[in-house]
Amino acid sequence: MPHGQSEACIYCDMEKETIIYYYPMTEETAREENRYAAKKHWFQDASLRTVPIAGQAQFNVLGCAVPPFYYRRRPWKAQALSEAMETVLGDAPGMTDTCLHPETGALLTEEYRLKWMPRESTVRLLVRQLLEEHAGKALARWGRVTVLLGQPEDRDRQMEMTWELLQPFLPRINRMLIYYEKRGRAREEEGQYVLPDQEAETADTGYLQEGERNIKRRKRYHLSGEGSGGSRKHDAEEQEEEELKEYLEDYYYEYGLVPQLEPYVQSRAAGEEAALAQQAGGARTARLTCGKEKCGGMILDYGGQFRYPRILPEGGIYIDTVSVMEKERQLRRKGLSIPYLSPLKYLDTMVKNSYDGLVIKGAGIL
Repeated sequence: MPHGQSEACIYCDMEKETIIYYYPMTEETAREENRYAAKKHWFQDASLRTVPIAGQAQFNVLGCAVPPFYYRRRPWKAQALSEAMETVLGDAPGMTDTCLHPETGALLTEEYRLKWMPRESTVRLLVRQLLEEHAGKALARWGRVTVLLGQPEDRDRQMEMTWELLQPFLPRINRMLIYYEKRGRAREEEGQYVLPDQEAETADTGYLQEGERNIKRRKRYHLSGEGSGGSRKHDAEEQEEEELKEYLEDYYYEYGLVPQLEPYVQSRAAGEEAALAQQAGGARTARLTCGKEKCGGMILDYGGQFRYPRILPEGGIYIDTVSVMEKERQLRRKGLSIPYLSPLKYLDTMVKNSYDGLVIKGAGIL
């Protein structure tokens, strides 16, 4: 049997995609298995183990718990951890991709961390699974969808993904609201390398990215040219809205649905957020937020930052396609009881359910 591979792995369906999820081993598991470190002797290579935690129609998931230490009580070095993860990847059956828990990603440098980001197709697969499990009931109850778009330069892909994800459910949708970011907003310094379609401020914490495993240079947008600045800005905004409407034609012609477009508004940070910005040395405290139009039903979020949506009293479900964990904390901080879902949380739930099942089985309950 290949090194580091669980026996159960050989039963995985070779035709399905296999997602390897690297996550931190809990203190309880490390104590129970007496496995605080990835190797027991100095002459050994560090090894990680996998265990099947879920099998869906389109994919299987292998869980790979990363022990707290590399050897004895020595912390992991980024290269050693990446090499151990590479061994697991090489041993996995079928078509493979990887997902990385933020705490495990924090053990890697950016160079290594980027290597383990999932492909866009894998993120879509996981989001599609979330919709299959939750969208039907949500749309039957509320019949409405809110889409929170991310960066303008990635709008084409986000709108295409939205159409692909929602198409099976469109006959049940009677209202659709789309919030978008205007292109004229000031950007970070040109030349900063970031993950595609992810805000710079959260690029190091939103580990499930919407994009391929490459890095690209973010473009900085300017409204430039001769003549009146205000007039040019107005013309540019009208042109941008017309471009957005082109994405929506299929919704109307095929389903009679007319999505409502609303730009994010700029507001100033307040309370705890403003205090943190001041501590950071006078950082920019302005933020983009959803406007007065309230969000509800099924909310699809593509943004790298929380946009402070005003949730309808009847609620809904919140699906964060990029898995920025801070968004769930913000929702709870605002006292919103709307269920938060994301690909990362979905994988974490499968890990927990798998572990709970083993505990119950070991206790002789099953």
